[in-house]
Amino acid sequence: MSKLSIYPITLDGESVAKKRKEIGIYFHNTFDLFEKVFELLKDESVFYKKSEPTRHPMIFYFGHTATFFVNKLVNMKIINKRLNPEFESIFAVGVDEMSWDDLQESNYKWPKVSEVRSYRKKVRTLIDDLIKNLDFTLPIRDDSPMWIILMGIEHERIHIETSLVLHRQMPIEFIKDVPEFNICTHTSSAPQNEMIPIQGGEVQLGKEKLHHLYGWDNEYGSSHEHVEDFQVAKYLVSNGEFLEFVNDGGYEQEDFWDEEGLEFLKSSQAKYPYFWVKENDTFKYRALSRIIEMPYDWPVDVNALEAEAFCRYKSQKDNLSYTLPSEAEYECIYQGSNLQDIPELHESRANINFYHYASSCPIDEFSFNGMYDVIGNVWQWSRTPIRGFKGFEVHEAYDDFSVPTFDEKHALILGSSWASSGNLIMKHSRYAFRKHFFQNAGFRYAITCNTKDESSDIYETDELVSQYCEFQYGDTFFGVENFAIASAKIASKYILNTTKALDLGCATGRTSYELAKTFDEVDGVDFSVRFVSVGSKLKDEGYIAFTTKEEGELTINKKITLQDLGYANLAKKVSFWQGDACNLKPNFTSYDLIMATNLIDRLYNPRLFLDTIDERLNEGGILMLTSPYTWQESSTKKEFWLGGYKDENGNEVRTIERLKDILSEKFECLHAEDLEFVIKETARKYQHTISQVSVWKKR
Repeated sequence: MSKLSIYPITLDGESVAKKRKEIGIYFHNTFDLFEKVFELLKDESVFYKKSEPTRHPMIFYFGHTATFFVNKLVNMKIINKRLNPEFESIFAVGVDEMSWDDLQESNYKWPKVSEVRSYRKKVRTLIDDLIKNLDFTLPIRDDSPMWIILMGIEHERIHIETSLVLHRQMPIEFIKDVPEFNICTHTSSAPQNEMIPIQGGEVQLGKEKLHHLYGWDNEYGSSHEHVEDFQVAKYLVSNGEFLEFVNDGGYEQEDFWDEEGLEFLKSSQAKYPYFWVKENDTFKYRALSRIIEMPYDWPVDVNALEAEAFCRYKSQKDNLSYTLPSEAEYECIYQGSNLQDIPELHESRANINFYHYASSCPIDEFSFNGMYDVIGNVWQWSRTPIRGFKGFEVHEAYDDFSVPTFDEKHALILGSSWASSGNLIMKHSRYAFRKHFFQNAGFRYAITCNTKDESSDIYETDELVSQYCEFQYGDTFFGVENFAIASAKIASKYILNTTKALDLGCATGRTSYELAKTFDEVDGVDFSVRFVSVGSKLKDEGYIAFTTKEEGELTINKKITLQDLGYANLAKKVSFWQGDACNLKPNFTSYDLIMATNLIDRLYNPRLFLDTIDERLNEGGILMLTSPYTWQESSTKKEFWLGGYKDENGNEVRTIERLKDILSEKFECLHAEDLEFVIKETARKYQHTISQVSVWKKR
């Protein structure tokens, strides 16, 4: 038995002092285990290799989890000083093939491994000190500063597992054995699978905010569903069972694959599972750090597309209708297995948390009331796309954890794996990946009548994002011109060169498209992925759909297309990115225009932005600021306000005058005017705001 990982902690407890100690132990175990994972890389040169083309080199992931702690603490104003602004920019974003993830290697100059190790030590010291000294009460809730520490810990737990998958995808010559990661040594012939009945009923999903375990935002809320009785496979699909599909030419028969599956086959040229290694006429198996004889009674590791193709193959073969279980059906399986949640569930009962192995094991080793591997061994693909439950709310510290996956393209994985720990092994955990992704994931199949087609346009229901969709793409009110269009018109009066523009605080992207009428290239950047994803979807899918609130729970659905807006020929000029205006990546440079739209009074440290923004502009370039100057401490600590207060002598300090003081050395102020805008909240409630526009030319 290899005991690498301790069990997760609860949010309640006997005393704050005791909880500090528990969190400290949990943090250091997490940090140590993550670094142990990177000992699998044979030497430091491997840190700069990619396990596959759609991922960053491994050095990115080595730095990412540490910078996550710092970025979240800065954003939540728990600390006000960065440890390394460069690292906290280049290691910030880029893990899930989103269009705003910058994977262009020429945009990065990766640091030395030793430099990242040194940085991680500094982060460890910082977090350890915060755990010892932050004020908090029990139970810990999501508005507590200690919640952000737990968020960083659980985030690193996720990357322990996903990094192991990436290492497993590396060519074997780049990986070495690490004794603590012991691979299961026993195997036999695969047991014959069979269908067993599962009782349905009324299923309630989701958990309450007062739950005693840490949770990500998508776990909270509720969803009710009636599930009819169904049947499910007793075992996970084994390598031996999946071999029949391979031998029968399953990867060559197009009718077993949907459109996305066929694209996967074309791009990957797959003929068998990724972690199978063909030698002559036999298959071997790629475990974490070695290639072993094929363990036919271990679960097969496949992506969702392969699992779905197998179900179609088996349906044709048996003249039955097989599918993957749904999230609600899995809840019925879970209830029928008499499983308990943490901390009552002992980790020895399943192949989880590195307790037994650092690999899969036979599918008939861990029984739960006659059903095997309900949790553990490998994750199980479902047929359910991840969606927010009723009452879903993003957590302000990490608004891009769940929302970008609510696109009907990310399928839920259920039940955890041998490498899962922390929140990943909790009953209510909900994780989803694109269907072509590889994880420590396999599947079991079901026969069910609970299937229904729920495909439709995905209407944006996040209230704030919906308001901005209406603000930027919807109707105008009270004769006030669309603010995005009006802002772009003002900018066009002052620009001399039209090569490249940056739309900072782009929100849902309308101004970026308007600027593309003039510029050859436009980058739209916003801190919030919730906003960035709207403009990106318009570009990639040609439409956005959103709801506008009318009265109470009454709403109107709207759908806007590129053609409606006249942007069909402009979309190719526009790119959208997630970014922090106070700490932008180095590649955001050489602009003829930078627009910072209603942004300056929402930055956690506006001077960080203003003091260096000239470096990103070409000579003679234009900086255009718009802002209503609604300074508030929830966005910016008062010590960083540029205006809206009295100084020590009792003099009123106005933002425009401070801007002139700060920018005058590097910029000439060309123009200032007021520009109004209206945001609809309901059919009878609107925000009418006056933003000041100031235009500055770089000297």
